[in-house]
Amino acid sequence: MTRDVRVAVFRPDDERMVRAVELLDSLGATPVPDPMLAVEPTGAIPGRGDGDDPDTDRSAAGPEFVVLTSKTGVELLAEADWTPGEATLACIGPRTAEAAREAGWTVDVVPEEYTSAGLVAALEGDVGGTVVEVARSDHGSDVLLDGLRAAGADVNETVLYRLVRPEGSGQSTVMAAGGELDAVCFTSSLTVENFLAAADERGVREEAVAGLNRAVVGVIGAPTRETAEGYGIRVDVVPENATFEELATAVVEEAAPTYHG
Repeated sequence: MTRDVRVAVFRPDDERMVRAVELLDSLGATPVPDPMLAVEPTGAIPGRGDGDDPDTDRSAAGPEFVVLTSKTGVELLAEADWTPGEATLACIGPRTAEAAREAGWTVDVVPEEYTSAGLVAALEGDVGGTVVEVARSDHGSDVLLDGLRAAGADVNETVLYRLVRPEGSGQSTVMAAGGELDAVCFTSSLTVENFLAAADERGVREEAVAGLNRAVVGVIGAPTRETAEGYGIRVDVVPENATFEELATAVVEEAAPTYHG
């Protein structure tokens, strides 16, 4: 049996948080849900500009490649009756790919590494001289755009939604400052930054960072690790695959080594 391990999780307040809480419960941990991200759709759709000006459309031919980097993006596009048409469709990871298939689209590429760098590695040999549409949030990594352009692609980015910090978020920062958290799961650089912004608002940033450094800190991948360490947060866990399931399991195991599943 696992001892009582309090794990803060910062997923958006939708089915992702529900699944995260259920997973941590199933691992014998005590979830501390504190949504650090909320989705604000922009209304922009690839090939349709911002929805208000038809003259902003790219070209009638459309892109040869479309790259999607989140389940949220897929859902917004599906709701708008968008389809990838004849384009080669690349999805950053299995959850995004699953959502795309549920929308009725054929997924052609899922990289071995579920990151922007992984997408570049999977596509760079094929995109030279082609038009690539990248549809994602306003906090997407430049690694993806720069890498595809370096491979010779003409890259267009459509910002489907903005990621903002919800009002009232940040109770976990007070808990961290008070030594009441055993572990945290950061799922993006933005969750790290929003956690620190919430701690600033409450006047406990220094204490919260010290509290994190006494706890087990898990991050979903190398870019998030770099962000956390840049703010003086020691990172203990980076899962081999960039999925929340692997992150949460590894964090609970690190925080409570007696865990045996």
